[in-house]
Amino acid sequence: MIRLQKKLAEAGVSSRRGAVEIIEAGRVKVNGVVIKQPGHSVGSDDKVTVDDRVIEKEEHVYYLLNKPTGYVTTVKDDLKRRTVMSLFEEVDKAQRIFPIGRLDYDTAGILLFTNDGDLAYYLTRPEFEVPKTYLARVEGMLTKVAIKALKTGVKIDNYLTRPARVKAVEYDTKNNSTLVEIIISEGKNQQVRKMMETVGFPVKNLTRVGYAFLTLDGVERGGYRPLKIHEVKKLYGEFKKI
Repeated sequence: MIRLQKKLAEAGVSSRRGAVEIIEAGRVKVNGVVIKQPGHSVGSDDKVTVDDRVIEKEEHVYYLLNKPTGYVTTVKDDLKRRTVMSLFEEVDKAQRIFPIGRLDYDTAGILLFTNDGDLAYYLTRPEFEVPKTYLARVEGMLTKVAIKALKTGVKIDNYLTRPARVKAVEYDTKNNSTLVEIIISEGKNQQVRKMMETVGFPVKNLTRVGYAFLTLDGVERGGYRPLKIHEVKKLYGEFKKI
């Protein structure tokens, strides 16, 4: 017996968090009965449907995308904007993949996709402290005072960020800007932009260049690749240590 939200996640319907929303919206039936409790237990013989479509456990797939700017991180967009899903071949989209977390419309870089709800759950939970590395071009010459504040934690949206790892990579005196590497273990909305704004150095452009141990090496902007088996195992292995 497993919880209904886990059942949906294993079937690649969505992440566990997304599964909760689907269940509470009344879209899920177990043996023909609408169930709105995510914690409802189901067995292997139970017939589970989403929007009256029977779900089955799927073979899990994993992709790393080098997201360009100008795309929204969602499967569908009511405003008809370009979504990250449009960057995938139809044969890969058919596996019902979804993005793990988000990158802003104006932010480029690493974005992971899967139909494995469990991995998506772990990667987006703050307690697992998955490091995410960004390169930010900011306005002005980043000061030691600002770096110290970022390393200690700054307040954004009534929330105190966890200590970040920060270093100035390059000072461009001609254009009065600094290239900054910042590593965070959270994923608040526009977090890096808000952190830099708070210390007085607005972001001009932003790229996520690292996700855990994964990098953009070998993946051009707008391209993607499947994760290798050992990479997926390594991601899961990190969580099992906790």
